[in-house]
Amino acid sequence: MKFNTLKDLEEAGFVGFVPVSGLKTQGVRHPLDVEADSCLDRPGVYMVVRQAASVPEFVQQGTGGFFKGKNPNVPESELKAAWVNDTCVVYIGKAGGGTSSATLRKRIRQYVRFGSGEPVGHWGGRYIWQLKDADDLLFCWKPASASEDAAALESALIADFKSSHGGRRPFANLRD
Repeated sequence: MKFNTLKDLEEAGFVGFVPVSGLKTQGVRHPLDVEADSCLDRPGVYMVVRQAASVPEFVQQGTGGFFKGKNPNVPESELKAAWVNDTCVVYIGKAGGGTSSATLRKRIRQYVRFGSGEPVGHWGGRYIWQLKDADDLLFCWKPASASEDAAALESALIADFKSSHGGRRPFANLRD
């Protein structure tokens, strides 16, 4: 799979492409696409993408919540070292899989609540909340089929990303 453009993600079956700002104000839904909205009620994988091709600006104090009292912010040098050029994908996540019954809607809602400063358990992916343009990022998703496991899909996507980006994970993925 290619991870360079929104078109690459659409061709791979991802739908949605809803900005963080919309998810914060309107909830986790796709008001213009009934099919994309209904996919949110299933397990699957999602990506957070950045459309801007410019080098990102980082903020010292992001909007991520302090879950269990832990500061989600890291030094700018760590963010710069994690940044991956030549891709629009900044995070790959999953909902459900294994023993989890989470849906895409529930997991994305949790991620956005964390990014709104709530002490919610979505520690993975926290780097995006230190991007100055975090509210402009887009969420897209792809439901897992009945025979697919979301955790396995996420692992495969991260492995595929790494193979096409010199062994590097997406910016905000802290583990494989």
